[in-house]
Amino acid sequence: MRPDELREMYLKFFEGKGHSTISGSSLIPENDPTVLFTTAGMHPLVPYLLGEPHPSGTRLCNVQKCIRTGDIESVGDSSHLTFFEMLGNWSLGDYFKEEAITWSFEFLTSSEYLGFNPDQLHVSVFAGNETVPVDDESIRIWEKLGIPRERIFELPMEDNWWGPAGKTGPCGPDTEMFIDTGKAECGSKCRPGCSCGKYFEIWNDVFMQYRKTDSGSFEPLSQRNVDTGMGVERTVAMLQGKASVFETELFTPIIEAISEGSGRDMQADADTGQAFRVISDHLRSAVFILGDERGVVPGNLGQGYVLRRLIRRSVRFARNIGMQEGFSGPIAERIIENYKHAYPELETQRERVLSELMTEEARFEKTLNRGTVELSKVLEQMKVHNQSVVSGRVAFRLFDTYGFPLEFTEEICSEQGLSVDRKGFEKAFKKHREVSKQGAESFKGGLGDHSEATTRLHSATHLLHRSLQLVLGDHVQQRGSNITPKRLRFDFSHPAKMTDEEKQKVQDMVNEVIQKDLSVAMEVMTLGEARESGATALFSGKYGEQVKVYTMGDFSKEVCGGPHVERTGELGHFRIKKEGSSSAGVRRIRAVLE
Repeated sequence: MRPDELREMYLKFFEGKGHSTISGSSLIPENDPTVLFTTAGMHPLVPYLLGEPHPSGTRLCNVQKCIRTGDIESVGDSSHLTFFEMLGNWSLGDYFKEEAITWSFEFLTSSEYLGFNPDQLHVSVFAGNETVPVDDESIRIWEKLGIPRERIFELPMEDNWWGPAGKTGPCGPDTEMFIDTGKAECGSKCRPGCSCGKYFEIWNDVFMQYRKTDSGSFEPLSQRNVDTGMGVERTVAMLQGKASVFETELFTPIIEAISEGSGRDMQADADTGQAFRVISDHLRSAVFILGDERGVVPGNLGQGYVLRRLIRRSVRFARNIGMQEGFSGPIAERIIENYKHAYPELETQRERVLSELMTEEARFEKTLNRGTVELSKVLEQMKVHNQSVVSGRVAFRLFDTYGFPLEFTEEICSEQGLSVDRKGFEKAFKKHREVSKQGAESFKGGLGDHSEATTRLHSATHLLHRSLQLVLGDHVQQRGSNITPKRLRFDFSHPAKMTDEEKQKVQDMVNEVIQKDLSVAMEVMTLGEARESGATALFSGKYGEQVKVYTMGDFSKEVCGGPHVERTGELGHFRIKKEGSSSAGVRRIRAVLE
Protein backbone atom coordinates (compact mmCIF):
# COMPACT_ATOMS: atom_id res chain seq x y z
CA MET A 1 0.00 0.00 0.00
CA ARG A 2 1.32 3.42 -1.01
CA PRO A 3 1.22 6.42 1.36
CA ASP A 4 -1.45 8.18 -0.72
CA GLU A 5 -3.65 5.10 -0.53
CA LEU A 6 -3.20 4.85 3.24
CA ARG A 7 -4.12 8.51 3.83
CA GLU A 8 -7.21 8.26 1.64
CA MET A 9 -8.34 4.90 3.06
CA TYR A 10 -7.98 6.09 6.65
CA LEU A 11 -10.00 9.26 6.14
CA LYS A 12 -12.76 7.47 4.18
CA PHE A 13 -12.98 4.78 6.85
CA PHE A 14 -13.63 7.31 9.60
CA GLU A 15 -15.90 9.42 7.43
CA GLY A 16 -17.96 6.23 7.21
CA LYS A 17 -18.07 6.24 11.03
CA GLY A 18 -19.57 9.74 11.11
CA HIS A 19 -16.34 11.74 11.30
CA SER A 20 -15.69 15.06 9.54
CA THR A 21 -12.32 15.33 7.81
CA ILE A 22 -10.58 18.54 8.79
CA SER A 23 -7.40 20.06 7.38
CA GLY A 24 -4.10 19.53 9.11
CA SER A 25 -2.69 22.55 10.90
CA SER A 26 0.57 24.45 10.48
CA LEU A 27 3.78 23.00 11.89
CA ILE A 28 4.16 26.31 13.75
CA PRO A 29 1.63 26.49 16.62
CA GLU A 30 -0.47 29.65 16.65
CA ASN A 31 -0.37 31.76 19.82
CA ASP A 32 1.03 28.91 21.91
CA PRO A 33 4.24 29.62 23.84
CA THR A 34 4.42 26.12 25.33
CA VAL A 35 5.81 24.32 22.26
CA LEU A 36 8.09 25.14 19.34
CA PHE A 37 6.35 22.90 16.80
CA THR A 38 3.15 20.94 16.39
CA THR A 39 4.16 17.63 17.95
CA ALA A 40 0.96 15.58 17.50
CA GLY A 41 -2.39 15.71 15.78
CA MET A 42 -4.12 16.59 19.03
CA HIS A 43 -2.04 19.72 19.62
CA PRO A 44 -4.14 22.12 17.47
CA LEU A 45 -7.33 20.62 18.96
CA VAL A 46 -6.57 21.28 22.63
CA PRO A 47 -9.27 23.97 23.08
CA TYR A 48 -11.88 21.53 21.78
CA LEU A 49 -10.61 18.69 23.95
CA LEU A 50 -11.15 21.08 26.86
CA GLY A 51 -14.79 21.63 25.89
CA GLU A 52 -14.94 24.42 23.31
CA PRO A 53 -17.36 23.38 20.48
CA HIS A 54 -15.61 22.52 17.21
CA PRO A 55 -17.31 23.92 14.08
CA SER A 56 -17.09 20.52 12.35
CA GLY A 57 -18.74 18.56 15.17
CA THR A 58 -17.73 16.03 17.80
CA ARG A 59 -16.16 13.40 15.51
CA LEU A 60 -13.06 14.49 13.58
CA CYS A 61 -10.22 12.97 11.56
CA ASN A 62 -7.25 14.30 9.59
CA VAL A 63 -3.62 13.96 8.55
CA GLN A 64 -1.29 16.21 10.54
CA LYS A 65 2.30 17.28 9.85
CA CYS A 66 4.39 16.89 13.02
CA ILE A 67 7.89 17.77 14.21
CA ARG A 68 9.50 16.24 17.29
CA THR A 69 12.97 17.40 18.19
CA GLY A 70 13.62 15.75 21.54
CA ASP A 71 15.96 13.14 20.09
CA ILE A 72 17.65 14.75 17.08
CA GLU A 73 20.93 13.10 18.05
CA SER A 74 19.23 9.69 17.79
CA VAL A 75 18.24 10.24 14.16
CA GLY A 76 20.37 8.06 11.94
CA ASP A 77 19.12 4.68 13.11
CA SER A 78 16.36 2.74 11.33
CA SER A 79 13.35 4.31 13.05
CA HIS A 80 13.87 7.80 14.52
CA LEU A 81 12.42 10.74 12.57
CA THR A 82 12.08 14.44 13.30
CA PHE A 83 9.28 15.06 10.76
CA PHE A 84 6.40 12.62 10.35
CA GLU A 85 2.76 12.47 9.29
CA MET A 86 0.15 11.46 11.86
CA LEU A 87 -3.25 10.00 11.01
CA GLY A 88 -5.72 10.82 13.77
CA ASN A 89 -9.37 10.51 14.76
CA TRP A 90 -11.03 12.23 17.71
CA SER A 91 -14.14 12.02 19.79
CA LEU A 92 -14.94 15.28 21.58
CA GLY A 93 -17.26 14.06 24.33
CA ASP A 94 -18.92 11.60 21.91
CA TYR A 95 -17.94 7.90 21.63
CA PHE A 96 -15.40 6.31 23.96
CA LYS A 97 -13.40 3.09 24.44
CA GLU A 98 -15.80 0.55 22.95
CA GLU A 99 -16.07 2.29 19.58
CA ALA A 100 -12.48 3.53 19.43
CA ILE A 101 -10.89 0.13 20.07
CA THR A 102 -13.37 -1.76 17.87
CA TRP A 103 -12.78 0.59 14.94
CA SER A 104 -9.00 0.43 15.41
CA PHE A 105 -9.17 -3.37 15.31
CA GLU A 106 -11.42 -3.31 12.24
CA PHE A 107 -9.16 -0.94 10.29
CA LEU A 108 -6.02 -2.87 11.20
CA THR A 109 -7.24 -6.41 10.52
CA SER A 110 -10.11 -6.30 8.02
CA SER A 111 -9.23 -7.46 4.51
CA GLU A 112 -11.11 -4.39 3.23
CA TYR A 113 -8.57 -2.15 4.92
CA LEU A 114 -5.01 -2.87 6.16
CA GLY A 115 -5.44 -6.62 6.50
CA PHE A 116 -2.90 -7.36 9.22
CA ASN A 117 -3.13 -10.88 10.62
CA PRO A 118 -4.95 -10.65 14.00
CA ASP A 119 -2.56 -13.32 15.30
CA GLN A 120 0.30 -10.79 14.90
CA LEU A 121 -1.49 -8.15 16.96
CA HIS A 122 -0.35 -7.49 20.53
CA VAL A 123 -1.73 -4.69 22.68
CA SER A 124 -0.84 -2.88 25.88
CA VAL A 125 -3.12 -1.22 28.43
CA PHE A 126 -2.63 0.83 31.60
CA ALA A 127 -1.77 -1.40 34.56
CA GLY A 128 -3.14 0.96 37.19
CA ASN A 129 -1.45 2.37 40.29
CA GLU A 130 -2.33 3.57 43.79
CA THR A 131 -4.48 6.44 42.45
CA VAL A 132 -6.02 5.14 39.19
CA PRO A 133 -7.30 1.58 38.66
CA VAL A 134 -6.19 -0.82 35.94
CA ASP A 135 -7.95 -0.23 32.61
CA ASP A 136 -10.15 -3.34 32.84
CA GLU A 137 -12.61 -1.90 30.33
CA SER A 138 -10.03 -1.87 27.52
CA ILE A 139 -8.92 -5.39 28.46
CA ARG A 140 -12.52 -6.68 28.20
CA ILE A 141 -13.03 -5.01 24.82
CA TRP A 142 -9.82 -6.49 23.38
CA GLU A 143 -10.74 -9.96 24.66
CA LYS A 144 -14.20 -9.63 23.12
CA LEU A 145 -12.52 -8.83 19.78
CA GLY A 146 -10.54 -12.08 20.00
CA ILE A 147 -7.17 -10.96 21.36
CA PRO A 148 -6.15 -13.61 23.91
CA ARG A 149 -5.24 -12.47 27.40
CA GLU A 150 -1.59 -13.50 26.97
CA ARG A 151 -1.24 -10.92 24.16
CA ILE A 152 -2.69 -8.09 26.30
CA PHE A 153 0.07 -6.49 28.38
CA GLU A 154 -0.58 -4.35 31.44
CA LEU A 155 2.10 -1.66 31.54
CA PRO A 156 2.82 1.18 33.98
CA MET A 157 2.13 4.90 33.64
CA GLU A 158 5.37 5.67 31.79
CA ASP A 159 4.24 3.34 28.99
CA ASN A 160 0.45 3.63 28.83
CA TRP A 161 -0.65 6.98 30.16
CA TRP A 162 -1.15 10.28 28.36
CA GLY A 163 -0.35 12.93 30.97
CA PRO A 164 -1.22 16.63 31.01
CA ALA A 165 1.25 18.99 29.40
CA GLY A 166 1.61 20.99 32.58
CA LYS A 167 1.12 20.12 36.23
CA THR A 168 -2.66 19.92 35.81
CA GLY A 169 -5.12 19.18 33.01
CA PRO A 170 -6.82 16.44 30.98
CA CYS A 171 -5.12 13.04 30.96
CA GLY A 172 -5.88 9.36 30.91
CA PRO A 173 -4.85 5.82 30.00
CA ASP A 174 -4.12 4.67 26.49
CA THR A 175 -4.02 1.38 24.67
CA GLU A 176 -1.27 0.78 22.14
CA MET A 177 -1.25 -1.67 19.24
CA PHE A 178 1.86 -3.55 18.10
CA ILE A 179 2.60 -5.88 15.19
CA ASP A 180 4.85 -8.85 15.96
CA THR A 181 7.56 -8.69 13.28
CA GLY A 182 8.56 -12.31 13.83
CA LYS A 183 12.01 -11.48 15.23
CA ALA A 184 13.26 -13.58 18.12
CA GLU A 185 12.64 -12.29 21.63
CA CYS A 186 15.58 -10.39 23.12
CA GLY A 187 15.10 -12.03 26.52
CA SER A 188 12.61 -13.25 29.09
CA LYS A 189 11.27 -9.71 29.63
CA CYS A 190 10.73 -8.96 25.93
CA ARG A 191 7.31 -7.35 25.43
CA PRO A 192 5.54 -4.61 23.43
CA GLY A 193 7.43 -1.38 23.97
CA CYS A 194 10.77 -3.20 24.06
CA SER A 195 13.47 -1.48 21.99
CA CYS A 196 14.70 -4.69 20.34
CA GLY A 197 12.37 -4.27 17.34
CA LYS A 198 10.33 -7.45 17.72
CA TYR A 199 7.16 -5.49 18.45
CA PHE A 200 6.42 -2.57 16.11
CA GLU A 201 4.02 0.04 17.52
CA ILE A 202 1.48 1.04 14.90
CA TRP A 203 -1.42 2.84 16.64
CA ASN A 204 -2.26 4.50 19.93
CA ASP A 205 -5.73 5.20 21.34
CA VAL A 206 -5.72 7.75 24.18
CA PHE A 207 -8.71 7.99 26.52
CA MET A 208 -8.89 11.38 28.21
CA GLN A 209 -11.14 10.55 31.13
CA TYR A 210 -9.36 12.22 34.07
CA ARG A 211 -8.20 15.65 35.13
CA LYS A 212 -5.06 15.94 37.23
CA THR A 213 -5.60 18.48 40.03
CA ASP A 214 -3.19 20.80 41.84
CA SER A 215 -2.98 18.28 44.65
CA GLY A 216 -1.83 15.55 42.26
CA SER A 217 -5.07 13.55 42.44
CA PHE A 218 -7.11 12.48 39.42
CA GLU A 219 -10.77 13.48 39.03
CA PRO A 220 -13.16 12.13 36.35
CA LEU A 221 -13.62 14.53 33.42
CA SER A 222 -17.11 15.76 32.58
CA GLN A 223 -16.25 15.51 28.84
CA ARG A 224 -14.46 12.25 28.01
CA ASN A 225 -12.44 12.39 24.78
CA VAL A 226 -10.68 9.97 22.46
CA ASP A 227 -7.45 10.99 20.73
CA THR A 228 -5.77 8.46 18.44
CA GLY A 229 -2.60 8.51 16.36
CA MET A 230 -1.16 6.32 13.59
CA GLY A 231 2.14 7.27 11.92
CA VAL A 232 2.07 7.18 8.12
CA GLU A 233 5.76 6.32 7.71
CA ARG A 234 5.78 3.44 10.19
CA THR A 235 2.49 1.98 8.98
CA VAL A 236 3.55 2.05 5.31
CA ALA A 237 6.83 0.33 6.23
CA MET A 238 4.93 -2.47 7.98
CA LEU A 239 2.40 -2.86 5.15
CA GLN A 240 5.22 -3.16 2.62
CA GLY A 241 7.24 -5.57 4.75
CA LYS A 242 10.17 -3.18 4.94
CA ALA A 243 12.75 -3.31 7.70
CA SER A 244 12.96 0.49 7.87
CA VAL A 245 10.89 3.55 6.99
CA PHE A 246 13.82 4.65 4.81
CA GLU A 247 13.11 1.76 2.42
CA THR A 248 9.65 3.10 1.48
CA GLU A 249 8.84 5.52 -1.38
CA LEU A 250 8.54 8.30 1.21
CA PHE A 251 12.35 8.25 1.31
CA THR A 252 13.72 6.31 -1.69
CA PRO A 253 13.70 9.31 -4.09
CA ILE A 254 15.62 11.30 -1.45
CA ILE A 255 18.07 8.42 -0.92
CA GLU A 256 18.63 8.25 -4.69
CA ALA A 257 19.44 11.98 -4.81
CA ILE A 258 21.99 11.55 -2.02
CA SER A 259 23.54 8.61 -3.84
CA GLU A 260 23.80 10.65 -7.05
CA GLY A 261 25.41 13.54 -5.18
CA SER A 262 27.89 11.43 -3.23
CA GLY A 263 28.64 8.66 -5.69
CA ARG A 264 28.13 6.17 -2.85
CA ASP A 265 25.66 3.46 -2.02
CA MET A 266 23.64 3.60 1.22
CA GLN A 267 24.52 -0.03 1.96
CA ALA A 268 28.29 0.53 1.70
CA ASP A 269 28.84 0.43 5.46
CA ALA A 270 27.21 1.39 8.75
CA ASP A 271 28.61 4.95 8.77
CA THR A 272 27.43 5.61 5.22
CA GLY A 273 23.97 4.26 6.04
CA GLN A 274 23.74 6.54 9.05
CA ALA A 275 24.76 9.56 6.96
CA PHE A 276 22.12 8.80 4.30
CA ARG A 277 19.41 8.53 6.96
CA VAL A 278 20.44 11.73 8.78
CA ILE A 279 20.62 13.79 5.56
CA SER A 280 17.29 12.48 4.21
CA ASP A 281 15.43 12.98 7.50
CA HIS A 282 16.89 16.39 8.37
CA LEU A 283 16.47 17.91 4.93
CA ARG A 284 12.92 16.55 4.67
CA SER A 285 12.16 18.23 8.01
CA ALA A 286 13.85 21.46 6.92
CA VAL A 287 11.88 21.58 3.66
CA PHE A 288 8.58 21.15 5.50
CA ILE A 289 9.46 23.81 8.10
CA LEU A 290 10.57 26.30 5.44
CA GLY A 291 7.60 25.46 3.21
CA ASP A 292 4.99 25.74 5.95
CA GLU A 293 2.33 28.46 5.71
CA ARG A 294 3.90 30.03 8.80
CA GLY A 295 7.38 28.95 7.77
CA VAL A 296 10.31 30.18 9.85
CA VAL A 297 13.89 30.72 8.72
CA PRO A 298 17.20 29.59 10.28
CA GLY A 299 18.16 31.60 13.35
CA ASN A 300 19.67 31.43 16.82
CA LEU A 301 16.47 31.13 18.86
CA GLY A 302 13.43 28.87 19.13
CA GLN A 303 12.13 27.33 15.92
CA GLY A 304 14.82 29.04 13.85
CA TYR A 305 17.54 27.43 15.96
CA VAL A 306 16.03 23.96 15.54
CA LEU A 307 15.86 24.50 11.78
CA ARG A 308 19.46 25.70 11.70
CA ARG A 309 20.57 22.67 13.72
CA LEU A 310 18.83 20.27 11.32
CA ILE A 311 20.44 21.84 8.25
CA ARG A 312 23.89 22.03 9.80
CA ARG A 313 23.78 18.45 11.01
CA SER A 314 22.92 17.35 7.47
CA VAL A 315 25.90 19.37 6.14
CA ARG A 316 28.20 17.64 8.60
CA PHE A 317 27.10 14.17 7.50
CA ALA A 318 27.14 15.18 3.83
CA ARG A 319 30.82 16.11 4.17
CA ASN A 320 31.50 12.71 5.72
CA ILE A 321 30.36 10.96 2.53
CA GLY A 322 32.05 13.36 0.13
CA MET A 323 29.13 15.50 -1.02
CA GLN A 324 30.06 18.85 -2.51
CA GLU A 325 28.84 22.30 -1.44
CA GLY A 326 25.39 23.03 -2.87
CA PHE A 327 24.17 19.45 -2.24
CA SER A 328 21.04 20.57 -0.38
CA GLY A 329 19.33 22.16 -3.40
CA PRO A 330 18.96 19.03 -5.60
CA ILE A 331 17.84 16.97 -2.59
CA ALA A 332 15.25 19.58 -1.61
CA GLU A 333 13.96 19.60 -5.19
CA ARG A 334 13.45 15.83 -4.97
CA ILE A 335 11.62 16.18 -1.63
CA ILE A 336 9.28 18.85 -3.02
CA GLU A 337 8.51 16.71 -6.08
CA ASN A 338 7.82 13.71 -3.87
CA TYR A 339 5.35 15.54 -1.60
CA LYS A 340 3.84 18.47 -3.52
CA HIS A 341 0.67 16.58 -4.50
CA ALA A 342 -0.14 15.91 -0.84
CA TYR A 343 1.25 19.21 0.46
CA PRO A 344 0.88 21.86 -2.29
CA GLU A 345 2.34 24.57 -0.04
CA LEU A 346 5.79 23.09 -0.76
CA GLU A 347 5.40 23.90 -4.44
CA THR A 348 4.05 27.37 -3.64
CA GLN A 349 7.04 28.09 -1.40
CA ARG A 350 9.60 26.30 -3.62
CA GLU A 351 11.83 29.33 -4.30
CA ARG A 352 11.82 30.40 -0.66
CA VAL A 353 12.66 26.87 0.51
CA LEU A 354 15.57 26.49 -1.88
CA SER A 355 16.95 29.96 -1.25
CA GLU A 356 16.93 29.72 2.56
CA LEU A 357 18.26 26.16 2.56
CA MET A 358 21.20 26.84 0.27
CA THR A 359 22.02 30.13 2.02
CA GLU A 360 22.22 28.37 5.37
CA GLU A 361 24.32 25.56 3.88
CA ALA A 362 26.80 28.10 2.45
CA ARG A 363 26.86 29.99 5.76
CA PHE A 364 27.74 26.83 7.63
CA GLU A 365 30.49 25.96 5.15
CA LYS A 366 32.10 29.30 6.05
CA THR A 367 31.61 28.47 9.73
CA LEU A 368 33.40 25.17 9.26
CA ASN A 369 36.24 26.94 7.48
CA ARG A 370 36.58 29.38 10.41
CA GLY A 371 36.61 26.43 12.78
CA THR A 372 39.43 24.86 10.82
CA VAL A 373 41.47 28.07 11.17
CA GLU A 374 40.83 28.19 14.93
CA LEU A 375 41.80 24.53 15.32
CA SER A 376 45.04 25.21 13.44
CA LYS A 377 45.88 27.91 15.99
CA VAL A 378 45.23 25.45 18.82
CA LEU A 379 47.46 22.82 17.24
CA GLU A 380 50.29 25.34 16.75
CA GLN A 381 50.18 26.20 20.46
CA MET A 382 50.16 22.50 21.36
CA LYS A 383 53.35 21.96 19.35
CA VAL A 384 55.01 24.87 21.16
CA HIS A 385 54.13 23.32 24.54
CA ASN A 386 54.82 19.75 23.41
CA GLN A 387 51.21 18.60 24.05
CA SER A 388 49.57 15.64 22.32
CA VAL A 389 45.93 15.74 23.55
CA VAL A 390 43.37 18.45 22.71
CA SER A 391 41.38 19.05 25.89
CA GLY A 392 37.65 18.34 25.95
CA ARG A 393 37.02 21.96 26.94
CA VAL A 394 38.83 23.28 23.85
CA ALA A 395 37.12 20.74 21.57
CA PHE A 396 33.74 21.78 22.95
CA ARG A 397 34.55 25.49 22.49
CA LEU A 398 35.27 24.77 18.82
CA PHE A 399 31.95 22.93 18.60
CA ASP A 400 29.85 25.45 20.55
CA THR A 401 31.38 28.71 19.28
CA TYR A 402 32.27 27.78 15.71
CA GLY A 403 29.92 24.87 15.09
CA PHE A 404 32.97 22.68 14.41
CA PRO A 405 31.96 19.02 14.85
CA LEU A 406 33.96 16.85 17.25
CA GLU A 407 34.45 14.27 14.49
CA PHE A 408 36.21 16.91 12.35
CA THR A 409 38.49 17.87 15.25
CA GLU A 410 39.36 14.21 15.86
CA GLU A 411 40.01 13.57 12.16
CA ILE A 412 42.38 16.52 11.77
CA CYS A 413 44.18 15.69 15.03
CA SER A 414 44.57 12.06 14.03
CA GLU A 415 46.28 13.09 10.77
CA GLN A 416 48.89 14.90 12.88
CA GLY A 417 49.37 12.09 15.40
CA LEU A 418 47.33 13.84 18.09
CA SER A 419 44.22 12.82 20.02
CA VAL A 420 41.18 14.51 21.61
CA ASP A 421 39.85 14.11 25.15
CA ARG A 422 36.42 12.80 24.13
CA LYS A 423 35.32 12.17 27.73
CA GLY A 424 36.13 15.77 28.60
CA PHE A 425 34.16 16.92 25.55
CA GLU A 426 31.17 14.81 26.56
CA LYS A 427 31.32 16.22 30.10
CA ALA A 428 31.29 19.79 28.76
CA PHE A 429 28.53 18.90 26.29
CA LYS A 430 26.40 17.33 29.04
CA LYS A 431 26.74 20.46 31.17
CA HIS A 432 25.73 22.59 28.18
CA ARG A 433 22.67 20.41 27.49
CA GLU A 434 21.53 20.64 31.11
CA VAL A 435 21.67 24.44 30.94
CA SER A 436 19.90 24.43 27.57
CA LYS A 437 17.26 22.04 28.88
CA GLN A 438 16.49 24.36 31.77
CA GLY A 439 16.05 27.22 29.34
CA ALA A 440 13.80 25.17 27.09
CA GLU A 441 11.42 23.90 29.78
CA SER A 442 8.82 26.50 28.82
CA PHE A 443 8.54 24.94 25.37
CA LYS A 444 7.50 21.50 26.62
CA GLY A 445 3.97 20.15 26.58
CA GLY A 446 1.03 20.62 24.27
CA LEU A 447 -1.47 22.89 26.04
CA GLY A 448 -1.65 26.58 25.23
CA ASP A 449 -2.51 29.13 27.89
CA HIS A 450 -6.15 30.25 27.86
CA SER A 451 -6.09 32.69 30.76
CA GLU A 452 -7.99 35.98 30.65
CA ALA A 453 -4.76 37.91 30.02
CA THR A 454 -3.74 35.70 27.11
CA THR A 455 -7.24 35.85 25.64
CA ARG A 456 -7.10 39.66 25.66
CA LEU A 457 -3.70 39.69 23.96
CA HIS A 458 -4.84 37.16 21.39
CA SER A 459 -7.80 39.36 20.52
CA ALA A 460 -5.46 42.35 20.24
CA THR A 461 -3.41 40.59 17.53
CA HIS A 462 -6.46 40.78 15.23
CA LEU A 463 -6.61 44.55 15.69
CA LEU A 464 -2.84 44.86 15.26
CA HIS A 465 -2.87 42.79 12.06
CA ARG A 466 -5.60 44.89 10.44
CA SER A 467 -4.03 48.18 11.59
CA LEU A 468 -0.69 47.19 10.04
CA GLN A 469 -2.43 46.48 6.74
CA LEU A 470 -4.19 49.86 6.78
CA VAL A 471 -1.02 51.78 7.68
CA LEU A 472 1.62 49.84 5.69
CA GLY A 473 -0.38 48.18 2.90
CA ASP A 474 -2.23 44.99 1.95
CA HIS A 475 1.07 43.13 1.48
CA VAL A 476 1.22 42.75 5.28
CA GLN A 477 0.43 39.18 6.29
CA GLN A 478 0.88 37.45 9.63
CA ARG A 479 4.01 35.30 9.67
CA GLY A 480 3.73 33.98 13.20
CA SER A 481 2.82 34.96 16.73
CA ASN A 482 3.69 34.02 20.29
CA ILE A 483 1.56 35.08 23.23
CA THR A 484 2.07 34.80 26.97
CA PRO A 485 -0.11 36.33 29.69
CA LYS A 486 2.30 39.29 29.81
CA ARG A 487 2.91 40.24 26.17
CA LEU A 488 2.30 39.47 22.50
CA ARG A 489 4.87 38.92 19.80
CA PHE A 490 3.65 39.34 16.23
CA ASP A 491 5.64 38.62 13.04
CA PHE A 492 4.46 40.08 9.73
CA SER A 493 5.66 40.46 6.15
CA HIS A 494 7.11 43.91 5.42
CA PRO A 495 10.35 44.83 3.61
CA ALA A 496 11.52 47.77 5.73
CA LYS A 497 11.88 49.03 9.28
CA MET A 498 8.77 50.87 10.46
CA THR A 499 9.19 54.58 11.08
CA ASP A 500 8.27 56.08 14.44
CA GLU A 501 5.33 57.77 12.73
CA GLU A 502 4.07 54.43 11.33
CA LYS A 503 4.36 52.75 14.73
CA GLN A 504 2.44 55.57 16.38
CA LYS A 505 -0.29 55.41 13.72
CA VAL A 506 -0.71 51.65 14.25
CA GLN A 507 -0.78 52.03 18.04
CA ASP A 508 -3.32 54.88 17.88
CA MET A 509 -5.52 52.94 15.45
CA VAL A 510 -5.65 49.87 17.72
CA ASN A 511 -6.50 52.01 20.75
CA GLU A 512 -9.19 53.86 18.82
CA VAL A 513 -10.92 50.56 18.03
CA ILE A 514 -10.57 49.48 21.67
CA GLN A 515 -12.16 52.74 22.83
CA LYS A 516 -15.12 52.22 20.47
CA ASP A 517 -15.94 49.07 22.51
CA LEU A 518 -16.95 47.11 19.40
CA SER A 519 -18.70 43.78 19.81
CA VAL A 520 -16.77 40.61 18.91
CA ALA A 521 -19.05 38.21 17.04
CA MET A 522 -18.38 34.61 15.99
CA GLU A 523 -19.99 32.75 13.07
CA VAL A 524 -19.47 29.21 11.82
CA MET A 525 -19.29 28.89 8.03
CA THR A 526 -17.32 27.05 5.36
CA LEU A 527 -13.83 28.23 4.52
CA GLY A 528 -15.09 29.18 1.07
CA GLU A 529 -17.90 31.27 2.52
CA ALA A 530 -15.45 32.91 4.91
CA ARG A 531 -13.13 33.98 2.10
CA GLU A 532 -16.04 35.19 -0.03
CA SER A 533 -17.22 37.31 2.92
CA GLY A 534 -13.84 39.04 3.05
CA ALA A 535 -12.44 37.23 6.09
CA THR A 536 -8.68 36.84 6.36
CA ALA A 537 -7.69 33.16 6.42
CA LEU A 538 -4.09 32.46 7.36
CA PHE A 539 -4.11 28.81 6.32
CA SER A 540 -5.00 26.79 3.22
CA GLY A 541 -7.56 24.29 4.46
CA LYS A 542 -10.26 22.40 2.55
CA TYR A 543 -12.60 24.86 0.81
CA GLY A 544 -15.78 23.40 2.30
CA GLU A 545 -14.40 22.91 5.79
CA GLN A 546 -16.36 24.44 8.68
CA VAL A 547 -14.42 27.26 10.40
CA LYS A 548 -15.00 29.97 12.98
CA VAL A 549 -14.98 33.58 11.78
CA TYR A 550 -14.49 36.33 14.36
CA THR A 551 -15.68 39.83 13.44
CA MET A 552 -14.77 42.92 15.46
CA GLY A 553 -17.32 45.53 14.42
CA ASP A 554 -16.57 46.66 10.87
CA PHE A 555 -12.81 46.72 11.52
CA SER A 556 -11.50 43.14 11.51
CA LYS A 557 -12.75 39.81 10.18
CA GLU A 558 -10.56 36.70 10.52
CA VAL A 559 -10.78 32.92 10.49
CA CYS A 560 -9.51 31.86 13.90
CA GLY A 561 -9.97 29.18 16.54
CA GLY A 562 -10.05 31.56 19.50
CA PRO A 563 -10.12 32.39 22.37
CA HIS A 564 -11.45 35.99 22.20
CA VAL A 565 -13.02 38.68 24.35
CA GLU A 566 -16.68 39.65 23.88
CA ARG A 567 -16.00 43.38 23.31
CA THR A 568 -12.89 45.32 22.31
CA GLY A 569 -13.37 47.62 25.31
CA GLU A 570 -12.15 44.80 27.55
CA LEU A 571 -8.61 45.05 26.17
CA GLY A 572 -7.27 48.14 27.98
CA HIS A 573 -4.52 50.32 26.45
CA PHE A 574 -2.38 48.86 23.65
CA ARG A 575 1.31 49.83 23.52
CA ILE A 576 4.04 48.80 21.08
CA LYS A 577 7.23 48.21 23.05
CA LYS A 578 9.55 47.26 20.19
CA GLU A 579 9.65 46.75 16.42
CA GLY A 580 12.54 45.00 14.73
CA SER A 581 13.66 42.45 12.17
CA SER A 582 12.71 38.80 12.56
CA SER A 583 14.23 37.56 9.29
CA ALA A 584 14.58 38.69 5.69
CA GLY A 585 11.35 40.45 4.71
CA VAL A 586 9.73 39.74 8.08
CA ARG A 587 9.34 42.27 10.92
CA ARG A 588 8.47 41.60 14.55
CA ILE A 589 6.42 43.67 16.99
CA ARG A 590 6.37 43.17 20.74
CA ALA A 591 3.42 44.80 22.49
CA VAL A 592 1.52 44.82 25.78
CA LEU A 593 -1.94 45.71 27.08
CA GLU A 594 -1.96 48.10 30.02
